Parts: sequence; structure tokens; C-alpha cells
Amino acid sequence: MLLYVALSAAWLPFSERLLVEMIVSDAGYAVRGASDGAEALARVEDEMPALVLLDMRMPVMNGWEFAREFRARWGRAAPIVVVTAAEDARLRAQEIDADGWLEKPFEIEDMLATVHRFLDRPAPDQTAQP
Repeated sequence: MLLYVALSAAWLPFSERLLVEMIVSDAGYAVRGASDGAEALARVEDEMPALVLLDMRMPVMNGWEFAREFRARWGRAAPIVVVTAAEDARLRAQEIDADGWLEKPFEIEDMLATVHRFLDRPAPDQTAQP
């Protein structure tokens, strides 16, 4: 299971979080979403994800706070990939000792390649018939 932690604002006509959840799910991965770090920690209590895609700016508990608490409780039980529009995504990832980063805006292929890389799963064969 992959956990995507990002703000999902009800007033926006387009929700990045819901789009990412749909794309990752369509690629064959189980995915759960959380709107803030506190909700994400509760989801991790229920089930440890194989990967955390983490936005940094959220209400209630931001990405920095989530990462600090996650690492304190579970160490490196799951890789964390920072998903950010910050000027230096690599620096944001280093700040929280993340395993990787994905810069916004990102191409769908880049996001899926990141997920595949961290879950150590080969990319699905797009030409395979059901």
C-alpha cells in the first residue's frame, strides 16, 4: 500500500491528491490518501505503507512534522518521497532525511517511475492484454 499525504481542498475544482490517487491506483497499486500529517499517522497506525509520497505544506501537521514523528515511531519502515513545488526539492528532501523527491509540477510518467523505483517493482507492461 502506498500512502499519499497532500492537502485536498474541497473548494478547488481540481484535486491533485485525488488525481494522484487515481493514477497510482490505475497503475495497479493500492493507495490511501490523507489530507494532513495527523491523518497520515493514523493511517500508518492501521497499516504500514510500502511508500509515503509526502507533500510538505499542509494544515494541522505539515510534512516536516509528519516526517519527524514517522521516523521517531517507525524509523525507516517505509521510504518517504517528498512531493513539492519548492525551489529546491532536493534540499526539502534532505531536511527531513527523505529517501527521494519529486518536483511539482511533474509528468505522470515521472511520478509513476518514482513509485515503481521505490517499490522495487518493474513498470507494468502497457501492451499486455487482460
